[in-house]
Amino acid sequence: MRGLRPLRICLVASSRFPIREPFAGGLEALTHALATELGRRGHHVTLFAAPGSDPALDVHELAVPTYDGSAAARLDVNAPSDLWMAEHHAYLGLMLDLVRDGAQRFDVVHNNSLHHLPVAMAPALTVPLVTTLHTPPVPWLESAAALAPDSAVFAAVSRCTSEAWAHAVRSTTILNGVDVHRWRAGPGGGPAVWSGRLVREKAPHEAIDAAAAAGVPLVLAGPAPDDDYFRAEIAPRLGPSAVHVGHLDHLALARLLGRASVALVTPAWDEPYGLVAAEAMACGTPVAAYARGALPEIVAPGTGALAVAGDVADLARAITEARACDRDVVRRHAERHCSLDRMVDDYERLYGSLVDVVAAA
Repeated sequence: MRGLRPLRICLVASSRFPIREPFAGGLEALTHALATELGRRGHHVTLFAAPGSDPALDVHELAVPTYDGSAAARLDVNAPSDLWMAEHHAYLGLMLDLVRDGAQRFDVVHNNSLHHLPVAMAPALTVPLVTTLHTPPVPWLESAAALAPDSAVFAAVSRCTSEAWAHAVRSTTILNGVDVHRWRAGPGGGPAVWSGRLVREKAPHEAIDAAAAAGVPLVLAGPAPDDDYFRAEIAPRLGPSAVHVGHLDHLALARLLGRASVALVTPAWDEPYGLVAAEAMACGTPVAAYARGALPEIVAPGTGALAVAGDVADLARAITEARACDRDVVRRHAERHCSLDRMVDDYERLYGSLVDVVAAA
């Protein structure tokens, strides 16, 4: 953003999933893109993330210590898991360090994690902290937000997410974005594509059924972390017209999406944003999606078609309708509304307002 001096930014990410390709999910992909673009613009970004994150970034590992509880502690039937305890200590250690000397090291802290401690401990910091809300309200984040002062700064990834949190916090909406220079327009004309984690809450089995009803072959791309779900709902549906190509990096996925005639997005929950829709549209590929969560904000008229959530027959109708969209129109919409440049502009503006308040104090 013009006029904003280079900032020292502390970017807090997941302690569970490395920020590297192939990404575990949209949050990790978004964090990598944000850190990269802020660095390209001249800011000094220190990323606190899980071990194994991309060494091209200035990564400080969120050390997740092994928790070895005492015999007495393990007798507690309500004791949290060892993983929960280890992550708790990882974020507690980071936040105590930031309380101690964060103001000397950073101009702003951006909490891009889903952990509650950065939110709960924000009042103890002397450096401004902004938290991005990537999920609908969940108990641990909602309870932490209740401790936040009125001056706490929250950004929601969509209007839908902002409204879902309105009872607990005030937030500004900063829509997510994708690097439209990496997600390039392709020729289309190929099969339908479904991308993401193959898990029940994203309902890829319904995408398979809808594509079959529409008479369109389907390629599924993404990790399958739930073996039981995959065996029960996905494997029996695979065949000549529906194939799973595994977990792809962004280059391979962009090529696949660029050749697709339509991208399917089938959340069985209120998707806070829907990064896979933005990725597809950046490739010029129209989207057929359930009208849930933020997807009606992302898929505009002329860029795809929306279907009644959970209605496979209506999704088959949307597939046929979306395939007729003009790919140039779809690409231009992504450039204007779904780009990483626009998202980072918005975050720079927010950072600048926080730093100005501190300077004036």
